[in-house]
Amino acid sequence: MWILVNEDMIQVGKSSTLFSLRAERKPDADVIIFNGAQMHGDSPLTEGDRVVFIRRGEIPSREELQSMIYARHTPGVHDKIETAIVGIAGAGGLGSNVAVALGRLGVGRLVIADFDVVEPSNLNRQQYFVEQIGMPKVEALKQTLARINPYVAVEPRNLRLTPQNAPRVFQSVNALVEAFDRAEGKAMLVQSFAPAYPDTPVVMASGVAGYWPGEDIRIRRLGKNIFVVGDMTNAARPGSGLMSPRVGLAAHMQANLVLRLLLGAVKEGET
Repeated sequence: MWILVNEDMIQVGKSSTLFSLRAERKPDADVIIFNGAQMHGDSPLTEGDRVVFIRRGEIPSREELQSMIYARHTPGVHDKIETAIVGIAGAGGLGSNVAVALGRLGVGRLVIADFDVVEPSNLNRQQYFVEQIGMPKVEALKQTLARINPYVAVEPRNLRLTPQNAPRVFQSVNALVEAFDRAEGKAMLVQSFAPAYPDTPVVMASGVAGYWPGEDIRIRRLGKNIFVVGDMTNAARPGSGLMSPRVGLAAHMQANLVLRLLLGAVKEGET
């Protein structure tokens, strides 16, 4: 009979049990997940069962982790994701959340550029931790991503992006995420990068502050390869600060759009 073990399809004998399979496949496993539930005792196996053996604290091999992600994404989808390169300009509320989402997806390489350091005020919406205060954001984010998926290549660029260096920093990417706070930074990036690489999509954001309805955040397409996520109105101001739910919503919409672009799921004129 056939069962799934750590997302690999294998054939086992009809008399096989959880414990006999553990002894054969991973004798040092101290956690057994059987059809979605943790098991503490033995049980017979039947056709189509799903078993995951885990050793606490052990980092899965690249092959094992990839096989599990493959199973969740389906191979045809993940083949495109794991070879992709995505640039992220800015590692704050938007950029750090986009990076974590893409890291969990298993995007092959992330090129992340920012010159800032982690401050206490960042912790209300950005993917950093108290012990990372004072670290360069790109280094702290690389550290965080390594805890999520150590096999995603992260290229941190601790610098201020300018019209001169932005096209060079992101020259190899398949898609670029704009994640700046200020309008002038957004304009600088798109004006310097888009003419140099007109076939590379740029996913921007505008109007993500406050606690206004999430339904107001939409995707707009500006020309062939420029996309903007947000409500285009609510910038940070007194009484409408940058807060984790709405920033996170916009960031995940950016990440989802990047995924769709990498998969070729966005057609001409669509968003």
